[in-house]
Amino acid sequence: MTSPATQADRVEAIEIELLLEAMYQRFHYDFRGYSRASVKRRLRQLRERLGYHTYSALLEGLLHDPAVVPQVIAYLTVQVSEMFRDPSYFRALREHVVPHLRTYPSLKVWVAGCSSGEELYSLAILFREEGLEQRTLFYATDINPGALEAAASGVYNLDRIRGFTENHQQSGGRSSLSDYYTTGYGKATFDRRLRERVVFSDHSLVTDAVFGEMHLISCRNVLIYFDNTLQDRTLKLFNDSLIRKGFLGLGSKESIRFSSQATAFQDFVPGERIYQKTSDDA
Repeated sequence: MTSPATQADRVEAIEIELLLEAMYQRFHYDFRGYSRASVKRRLRQLRERLGYHTYSALLEGLLHDPAVVPQVIAYLTVQVSEMFRDPSYFRALREHVVPHLRTYPSLKVWVAGCSSGEELYSLAILFREEGLEQRTLFYATDINPGALEAAASGVYNLDRIRGFTENHQQSGGRSSLSDYYTTGYGKATFDRRLRERVVFSDHSLVTDAVFGEMHLISCRNVLIYFDNTLQDRTLKLFNDSLIRKGFLGLGSKESIRFSSQATAFQDFVPGERIYQKTSDDA
């Protein structure tokens, strides 16, 4: 006999599937391949915040209250990040990847799932310090319009700057982070020139096509929210978007080892999840 708790879990699972399907059918945002544990956790937080007692009630709000849609998007795509997060990753880019990038007359870098822009500005600053900024075009993409707007503004709360600064120093920064922002009214606004060579774009790793001829793709702490099928799809997208011998950086808890694309890349800096594409037809 099925316990009441098990029955309730099954009902919730059905409700969540219906909500995700409605999000796709009605608003063309496809979260169906996201990890269910992550989806459930985030939708529960949103449901409680909005005062809905069931996911069915949240679904009704989604379909009939336009104000709910951006909140669902925000909760399902939110990424907690900081500038130069995991400083050893950026140090590895400086010491091992940049020397290869210097050999190209022009460069394209894709920050996939850029969220509110911390990763983008970290890379833009690193490339400026390494003398590569003016030959580089950055693509910063996300499916969350609010996140893209925040990234394009380059404005962060001042109380976050101390952590950003420490990370920058540990990453091998060649200058002071304060050289890149101004402060006022409790905010730090990063130099607008860091955005002059940035294309901000709405792009879904679930449904959209490749960005061609990339030399470096940095997509960290995004794949952990995807199921295995969607991870494979995304890694294939990255493989198709990179030039031969291009570089891919993932998050510290992410790997290509068990994916369908494992043979398309080789470990370049294994400890930092930095990979190099091996060929065009892998």
